[in-house]
Amino acid sequence: MSVLLLHKSNESRRRHLERAAAYAREKRERLLVLSNNPTWEHELADVVVSVNTSDIPATVGAVRDLAASESEPIRAVAAFREHSVPAAAAVAAELGLPFVSEQAAQTVRDKYAMREALDAENIPQPGYGLARTIEEAMEQAARIGFPMVLKPLIDNDSMYVRRVDDRDELVEHFAGIQRGAWGGSASDPLYAWAVEKYEDAILLEEYLPGTEISVESMLCDGKTNVVAVHDKPLPMEGPYFADVCFTTPSRFPEDVLRRVHELTAAAHRAIGIDTGATHTAFRIQEDGTPKIVETAARLGGGPVYQSILLSTGVDMVSAVLDVASGRAPDLSAQPVPTPTGFYLFFAERAGKVSALTGVRDAERSPHVHELALFCEVGSAVDVPPRAWQPHGHVVFTADSGDELRRRFYGLASSIQIELE
Repeated sequence: MSVLLLHKSNESRRRHLERAAAYAREKRERLLVLSNNPTWEHELADVVVSVNTSDIPATVGAVRDLAASESEPIRAVAAFREHSVPAAAAVAAELGLPFVSEQAAQTVRDKYAMREALDAENIPQPGYGLARTIEEAMEQAARIGFPMVLKPLIDNDSMYVRRVDDRDELVEHFAGIQRGAWGGSASDPLYAWAVEKYEDAILLEEYLPGTEISVESMLCDGKTNVVAVHDKPLPMEGPYFADVCFTTPSRFPEDVLRRVHELTAAAHRAIGIDTGATHTAFRIQEDGTPKIVETAARLGGGPVYQSILLSTGVDMVSAVLDVASGRAPDLSAQPVPTPTGFYLFFAERAGKVSALTGVRDAERSPHVHELALFCEVGSAVDVPPRAWQPHGHVVFTADSGDELRRRFYGLASSIQIELE
């Protein structure tokens, strides 16, 4: 038997692929990877096929050829990146294997369609609307109110998302966000479809105050199992919304988390997600009311996988592959979660890296479990809203939530990217 993984090259997902390779060996299966411009993936997989995974028909055709050449049948289809979800859904449909439906894969990537689906089930969320011109944006602002958030309509790795506080800021930033949103999505598998449907519209949303959390779930036979909730303890007030710090377990009260669990399951039903991993973001309002930001039909990005494994003992990559293979996943968590966090760091501005400081000291800490760098001296780096990936991350543990936060502030002050 073989496991097929659709992938878009990304160093932050290397641990996911390493675990997938180990999983295949444990189950005596072959790991097959489809990726555009693969490099290090060859080290991990039995077969790597280079294909433009942004082109869904070409990807399905490549899988047909691969399946015909393999002596063993393909047993499972999986994807760990948002970009790959629509193609994986099409491939799974072609092979008759478990995955979210093609319709659900499209809805979960189309932020306006997602809002409409959640609205139909009365799931608490921000007010929203579409605008193609600054005049339409002003009309939406009169209805939604300021502050507002401007967003791309198809997921763009959180690039070109911006808060505007008044009419002047809306006029100043609308055209730039619109250009970036569509220009930055040109390689997306849904780009041509979205252009035809929306022309050059962007999404305008009510700004939600409050603390953001992310919810990691596994769905088995349509049932939502929440595995972990990460708090994002730093204020995320804009104007950009790059993730910087995650900590788990959540410090919100049980009644709030219970409601979060209920709304996560309701969001899955509204969109039609019935299998596999999901990553769902909420903003918790001052009165404790959770409002959904969005959900995604894949495991959380960056070191979310590592954080959950350290904190709960649950291996989410194995769980994804178990469900995709028709096996029952092991979601049993250790009795007391280990306080775990991770810090995603960026340079302060765009430029060329001249030095990386604090890295060796962090690596020597017994509380640091992983430190990954995605830049090096001499690299050119960019920053939000144009950067889609942090320049590095560090995963760490502590004995308590308070100590976890102190560790974060220590790491944040010591790890620095110096620029020419």
